[in-house]
Amino acid sequence: MISNKKKGNKYEWLIPTALIILSLVPALAGTARLVELSSDAEITQANARFFDSPLPVSIHIVGATLYAILGAFQFAPTLRRRKTHWHRFIGKWILVPSGIAVALSGLWMNQFYNLPEVDGEFLYIQRIFFGSLMFLSIVLGAFAVRRKDYKTHGNWMMRAYAIGLGAGTQIFTHLPWILFFGEPDEFTRALLMLAGWVINLAVVEWNIYKQRIHHTSKSFVYSQES
Repeated sequence: MISNKKKGNKYEWLIPTALIILSLVPALAGTARLVELSSDAEITQANARFFDSPLPVSIHIVGATLYAILGAFQFAPTLRRRKTHWHRFIGKWILVPSGIAVALSGLWMNQFYNLPEVDGEFLYIQRIFFGSLMFLSIVLGAFAVRRKDYKTHGNWMMRAYAIGLGAGTQIFTHLPWILFFGEPDEFTRALLMLAGWVINLAVVEWNIYKQRIHHTSKSFVYSQES
C-alpha cells in the first residue's frame, strides 16, 4: 500500500507540469521571434515594429520564458519546504527581476509600438491594467516576504504568475473561436484575451479562498479541542 506521503510526492508535480506545458507554446513562439530578429528575415507589416525596436520584445520574451517555466517549480510543495534556499534564490534573483521585466517591457510595447489595428483601444486598456497589476503584485509580494508575511507573499506572487501566464491560456481561449468562426474581429479578440487573464486570476483567487477557509476551519477545530 502506498503511503499518503508518497502519494503527495507523486501528485504534487501535476500542477508544475501542467503550468510548464501551458508555457511551452508562448515560449516556442517567442523563441521563433528571437530567431527571426537575429536573422535576415523579411521585414513585413506584421513584424516591422520588432525590427525597428528589438530590445523591448527581446527582454519580454526572455523574461516571460524564465518567469513562466521556473515559476512553475515554485508550486511544488516539497521544493518550498525542503529546498528553501533554492526557492528563495530563484525567487529573489530570477523570478522577481524577470517578472518585473515582463510587466514593464509589456507596458512599454503597448505604449510605444505601432500595434496592429485589430488590437484596438479595449485591448490597449487591458494591457495597461494587467501589466500594472502584475508589476504591483510582484512588488507587494516582495515587500510581504521582507516582513516575513509568507502567506501574503505567496498570494501576491500567485496573482502575478497568473497574469504572466496569460499568453498560455489565451491560446486556448482563441483556438475554439478560430476553429469554428475564423479570425476574431477587434472586439472579439479583446474579449478572448481578457478571458485568458480572468480565467487564470479566477483560479488563483479560488485557491486562495479555499486555503483561507481551510485555515479558518483548522483554527476553529484547534480552539474547540483546547
